[in-house]
Amino acid sequence: METISNIFHNDPLPPLGARANQSIKLRKFIISPYDSRYRTWETFLLVLVVYSAWICPFELAYLRNLSWKVSLVDNIIDSFFAIDIILTFFLAYLDQKSYLLVDDPKRIVARYFSSWFLFDVCSTIPYQLLGQIFKKHENGLAYRLLSMLRLWRLRRLSELFARLEKDIRLNYYWIRCTKLISVTLFAVHCSGCFNYLIADRYPNPARTWIGAAISNYRSQSLWVRYVTAIYWSITTLTTTGYGDLHAENQREMLFSICYMLFNLGLTAYLIGNMTNLVVQGSCRTRNFRDTIHAASQFAARNKLPGHIKDEMLSHICLRYKTEGLKQKETLDSLPKGIRSSIACNLFLPVIEKVYLFHGVSFTCMIQLVTEMEAEYYPPREVVILQNEAPRDVYILVSGAVEERVEIDGTEKVQEVLCDGEIFGEIGVICSIPQPCAFHTIKVSQLLRLNTAVLKNIIKENSDDRRVILNNLSQKMNQDHRFSTEVMEKSLQMMHQHFGEYNRCSALNQDNEKNELKANNGHSMALEWKRVTIHMYSQRNKRPEAPLAKVINLPGSLDKLFAIACQKFNNYRLTKLVNPEFAEIDDITVIRDGDHLFFMEI
Repeated sequence: METISNIFHNDPLPPLGARANQSIKLRKFIISPYDSRYRTWETFLLVLVVYSAWICPFELAYLRNLSWKVSLVDNIIDSFFAIDIILTFFLAYLDQKSYLLVDDPKRIVARYFSSWFLFDVCSTIPYQLLGQIFKKHENGLAYRLLSMLRLWRLRRLSELFARLEKDIRLNYYWIRCTKLISVTLFAVHCSGCFNYLIADRYPNPARTWIGAAISNYRSQSLWVRYVTAIYWSITTLTTTGYGDLHAENQREMLFSICYMLFNLGLTAYLIGNMTNLVVQGSCRTRNFRDTIHAASQFAARNKLPGHIKDEMLSHICLRYKTEGLKQKETLDSLPKGIRSSIACNLFLPVIEKVYLFHGVSFTCMIQLVTEMEAEYYPPREVVILQNEAPRDVYILVSGAVEERVEIDGTEKVQEVLCDGEIFGEIGVICSIPQPCAFHTIKVSQLLRLNTAVLKNIIKENSDDRRVILNNLSQKMNQDHRFSTEVMEKSLQMMHQHFGEYNRCSALNQDNEKNELKANNGHSMALEWKRVTIHMYSQRNKRPEAPLAKVINLPGSLDKLFAIACQKFNNYRLTKLVNPEFAEIDDITVIRDGDHLFFMEI
């Protein structure tokens, strides 16, 4: 959070750059713009900028003879900004191309001279002090107008608001409103002061806008004159114009014309910004209400049952609530590496609980969790229909899901799934219609994994493929709801799609089916092994390479000899040995990938 705050609170600095630049040791006498002491100095100058923005027009219009106290305050403030000019020659700056802090004194000086140095100097010269030195022009209007150059310092305030609008710790709406109010008050203040200045300098006080309303206005208190000017400025800005204060001479008319033309742009700016802020807050709610209304009309027009209408509206409401999270938009905007890290942090503990992925490698887990998408479902939402074509696998992160099976036209709840359980995997992996339906009980967060993505990941990881298919086989073995026919079909489809048994002979598949039927469908191979069998000839004492065959290892030695006899043209085989010629008499000692040698009589 500290790095992000630095990015938005300071100049447009990337996270790595901000962290790296703060750790760089700058050259001697060079000041870092991220130094806390310099930040305090900047804050102090901003307070002086606000004071200068108010006092400059006020002094120009109302204070013909400046007291020594006001002059002293102005000169002290000017001295602070003069110090800041000196400090800027030693202030490192951020290179907009490389995003690195530049601490080379020559480059710093050259950059400052080519940018704001001249404007800063002109806004800091004490023109009133110069007027006092030249007694003849002590209160001349020219020196007073030159003092208005101090308004250049408002550039700092504009940069402050630009930084605050990007600061994620602050509310954008209120920062924007504060800026608009500040601009409006400054425009009202300046226009009121300038209009009073025109009236005060006019030869005939009675023919001025304020003289026509207040006779002998110069004898009135400073507060009365200032409030009257602000009143005229606000009524003109808001185009109210009661007519009690109006232009009486050509100078005032020309100024009023310019001010009203300026008000056209200022009003358009204020209305546009405020409209944008209001619309941003209400547009999403209006769209939601329109969607609800359209869904209700659709249900009424098509005479849908009440429960279907409720499901539609519940889904729309949940989507409206979850859109505010902008989870998918945020993740899609990030690089793949960051998305993987986020997904691992959020969902890897959930994936590790899923029985289907017990024992798989960490690499496979990372691939799986990266490809999953988080979705929210309202209560009573149908996630998977029974006999539906397999499209996705779902993992329950939070909430609850019912597993339902339709028997004789009646839907019965078989099981209630809780956090960390998977559903839809049997239909996807076995490529059969979904055997069950799944409905949410309450608001649930699910991880969805596409069928094609899951199959590709399983196929690419051969070791993990065996583990996943083993886990699925054990699950189906332990589940008494699956009939022998369903298990046979599932086994065949797994063979076809994942290539584990596509080299099996018809005899081997028949043996497996017979074994399955003999055990009422509750005995499946828990581990699939492929071995290479060779025919060893006693005549030449060497294995016959052309007679090598790759088969799936059956469940017993008798079946293995039967398969070998069939593969090797019904040779009379009597002994099975390994490459070291050690005789094998137990099927369980054979490992996946072993080379086996059959000896003939």
